[in-house]
Amino acid sequence: MGYNVAIDGPAGAGKSTIARAVAGRLGLIYVDTGAMYRAITVFLLRKHVDLSDEKAVAAQCNEADITIRYQGNQQVVILNGENVNPFLRTEEVSRLTSVVSAQSAVREKLRSLQIRLAAESDCIMDGRDIGTCVLPHADVKIYLTASSAVRAKRRYEEQAARGIVCDLKQIQADIEERDYRDMHREVAPLVQASDAVLVDTSEMTIEEVTEHIISLCRR
Repeated sequence: MGYNVAIDGPAGAGKSTIARAVAGRLGLIYVDTGAMYRAITVFLLRKHVDLSDEKAVAAQCNEADITIRYQGNQQVVILNGENVNPFLRTEEVSRLTSVVSAQSAVREKLRSLQIRLAAESDCIMDGRDIGTCVLPHADVKIYLTASSAVRAKRRYEEQAARGIVCDLKQIQADIEERDYRDMHREVAPLVQASDAVLVDTSEMTIEEVTEHIISLCRR
């Protein structure tokens, strides 16, 4: 097994940003599990699978092989030999990934692929169930969070910087709804692992959070 760091937490807590930064500083592979769920959503859409039919989804998802590689400094998600990065952020995929990721067959399929990636390399992995289900024996576990108001403000500022008109109150309502779904789903709900270190980023900068997690890893 490689050296593994698991980061869990709710949407908008900064998991991906922090995981990338820590990976770069410590020479770890960053495994973006969210991108893997998007990739299997791309696969199922291409197969024209009825996403409400769990048996059909389960039958098809076994044909998907998903891994992560680095080309230069860019993380590339490979679906059955194809670089699918250009297709991961479409509106349709973004909308349907939460539907796909809630299904037990999909989660079990990706869990096995994520365990394989962690066994093959020293990595940092972020998601909702990494420290509890995917890597329960990770060397370091972090539960990264922030208040819903702070997370909403961050998302609002990101969207505004891109010239996208949005409503702060609606963003916060959407985040809180997503939190509820993630924490109450039947399969692998979002929960802090008993041995995970809680890191609340509400009053911290990206650099402060990065340094704190690096110090935990070096301990």
